[in-house]
Formats: sequence, structure tokens, C-alpha cells
Amino acid sequence: QVQLVESGGGLVQAGGSLRLSCTAVGRTFSSYNMGWFRQAPGKDKEFVARISLSGGVTYYAGSVKGRFTISRDNAKNTLYLQMNSLKPEDTAVYYCAAGPSGGNVYGAYNYWGQGTQVTVSS
Repeated sequence: QVQLVESGGGLVQAGGSLRLSCTAVGRTFSSYNMGWFRQAPGKDKEFVARISLSGGVTYYAGSVKGRFTISRDNAKNTLYLQMNSLKPEDTAVYYCAAGPSGGNVYGAYNYWGQGTQVTVSS
């Protein structure tokens, strides 16, 4: 089992940047594919980005491609999401997730963090 703790959320103006972190405690972080999801008020949780075990393969939702970068540091048991050129529509609670196979869907992940709020003002 692995526990995930997100941090780094906050309030930022449109066009600004934030970096989210997700620290894993428990079983070996490097044995999990990792992903970021987000949930805006009144909407379903949606896929944002994912990264392979070693970090060599990444994939992004079309709405964030070119603006967000997912990365991981297996030595520090930490996942990151660098968010640039933020837009008001990026406002949501952001969750990190861990799973054995990864993917773009909620069900591909077994473990979830508690979420961190990102608010982008116009």
C-alpha cells in the first residue's frame, strides 16, 4: 500500500504558474505508474497527465498539453506537476494517483491523495 500527499496548490492569477508535488509514503514509489487528475465544482474527475515508472514516457490531456509538465523523482518518492500559463478553467482540486499499469481513466489507479486546491483568477 502507498499513501500519497499533495502540496503546492493555491491562488494564482491567469497566466501565472504553480508547481504541485505529491509525496509517496509506503511501498516503493518507483514501482507505480503515476497520474494527475482534477475535479472542478459540479464536474467529474478528469485526467490531466500521467508518467511511466522511470519517467521516460508521459501523456497529457489536450487541454493542458504544452502548458503542464509531469515529472517524477524516484529517489525522493515525489511526483510533480509544473503548471504554466494557467487559465481560470484550470481551477479545480488536483489529485495525484498511483497504479500498477497507469492510464487515462480513474479506474486504472488504486491509490489517491487527498487533493490540493488550485484557483486561477481572471
